[in-house]
Amino acid sequence: MAPLLTRLFAEADANPPAQSPVFAGVAGEDQDRMMRSKTDYRDFYARLKDFALPVSPQVGGLLYMLARAINARSIVEFGTSFGLSTLHLAAALRDNGGGRLVTSEFEPAKLARARANLAEGGLADLVEFREGDALETLAVDLPETIDLLLLDGAKALYPDILDRVEDRLRPGAILIADNADYCPEYLARVRNVADGYMSMPFTDDVELSIRLG
Repeated sequence: MAPLLTRLFAEADANPPAQSPVFAGVAGEDQDRMMRSKTDYRDFYARLKDFALPVSPQVGGLLYMLARAINARSIVEFGTSFGLSTLHLAAALRDNGGGRLVTSEFEPAKLARARANLAEGGLADLVEFREGDALETLAVDLPETIDLLLLDGAKALYPDILDRVEDRLRPGAILIADNADYCPEYLARVRNVADGYMSMPFTDDVELSIRLG
């Protein structure tokens, strides 16, 4: 796994999204608007289909450690991309003795690369890949209980995805949301104990939360 992850992160670093025409000549406030949009996300992310957009290696390690620490057996991921975070989570499931990881990605080319990467890592048997809009693919046939939820897709959809999985989150389930600052609505929800969560920023990019009983 280590050589595979090292290679994939190096490939991602060599092809940063800043090189994409999507961002060429786009002012910072316009980039921010695109990241927060609930209407333009499909076009925005489709235009980034050749970019991995992964979590950092440090966050990848965090995902593995958290999944191991809670002995996770059922994980849901929003935003597969090239599957780097998926590799960390599936590796944790393998080391926990097995389980099921449901991951959703609407861009077919990205999903094909993720499938290949998980196969190369010998972990594809633990992963259920769902192609299409996660508002639909994660609305049906979820695990009865979910131990860990990773949100790393269109940021504006985080509350909508949470709506679809919330009743399956077990007490003590962990939620990790990448770039959650782009979705104040999500942050307000998970930082409100009255809504059934405790939460804190883990880094500048990652919000770490738990589901209360």
